[in-house]
Amino acid sequence: MNFASDNAGPAHPAIMQALVAANEGHAAAYGEDALMAQVRARVRELFEAPEAAVYLVATGTAANSLLLATLARPWETIFCARTAHVQEDEANAPEFFTGGAKLTLVDAPDGRMTPAALRRAIAAEEARGIHGPGRGPVSLTETSEKGSTHGPEGLRALTAVARDFGLPVHLDGARLANALAHTGASPADLTWRAGVDAASVGGTKDGCPGVEIVILFDPARATEFEYRRKRAGHLFSKHRYLSAQALAWLEGGLWLDLAARANAAAARLAAGLRARGLELVYPVEGNLLFFRASRGLHRHLQGEGAQYYLWGGDLDGDPDELLTARLVCDWSTDAAGVDRFLAHI
Repeated sequence: MNFASDNAGPAHPAIMQALVAANEGHAAAYGEDALMAQVRARVRELFEAPEAAVYLVATGTAANSLLLATLARPWETIFCARTAHVQEDEANAPEFFTGGAKLTLVDAPDGRMTPAALRRAIAAEEARGIHGPGRGPVSLTETSEKGSTHGPEGLRALTAVARDFGLPVHLDGARLANALAHTGASPADLTWRAGVDAASVGGTKDGCPGVEIVILFDPARATEFEYRRKRAGHLFSKHRYLSAQALAWLEGGLWLDLAARANAAAARLAAGLRARGLELVYPVEGNLLFFRASRGLHRHLQGEGAQYYLWGGDLDGDPDELLTARLVCDWSTDAAGVDRFLAHI
């Protein structure tokens, strides 16, 4: 009953087999391997973006930070949700890799900014001329850190605000596959067709040992990204092991199948929690959910072996106090595990 994180789940056997196959013989280094050429062609096909520049890195933090550094100048500010991963979980990596750009936080109660809130935040900057930060890129997250999705229309509404100010848009797609599985939209619909300039697409949370795909829909930015990746120490010499993961993940629609499995497990959890009278805090539109229950129930569940995180509290204190918790499902979460967890309630 491990619902702590989709990072805690196993890699899919097909991807592990691809890594073993890639280990045979010799291959060109630094992304010149034949597998990477296939990855690039596959990503361009899937995203309907024949000119896109495509790269691989090993972590989501590297993908987001290097992309934002490519889009933002050091004296600018990046507009993101207050709950965004680049704000809460990357140890100031975007600020570091950009050479000093700051983050301007926009309220997003369910993980999604509203166009009005984003417009207010952008309009409020550059009011002090060179004494304050310049306006920089907008960073959006799909699926959001609260488990909600924007969908194509929601993304377009936000990117339209960015366009009004002439700002580029970055998409943190650590769980983009889950959003695609939930909405049924095409990869293009949730990226460049919705106004996104650059995106990270996460494989690590969706069945890979560790690979993230970076897509720059404007290839004019490619050279800068390449230099930044190398300078930051994120250009793998034995790159074929990243390529093998990404190719196996994408081939045959495996990435979407794995995301759909995780989403289905979360939906089963959500239905079971509702049926037992527990409150869900945010919309459940991906593979993670937040629910509110008494501290006593959380103690009981974790005492029975359930693993998950409490949000803003711990197990010590009044047993009747309500605490929010996060549950995350990965591709390997099965119905039996979900039902076992629910039975303990």
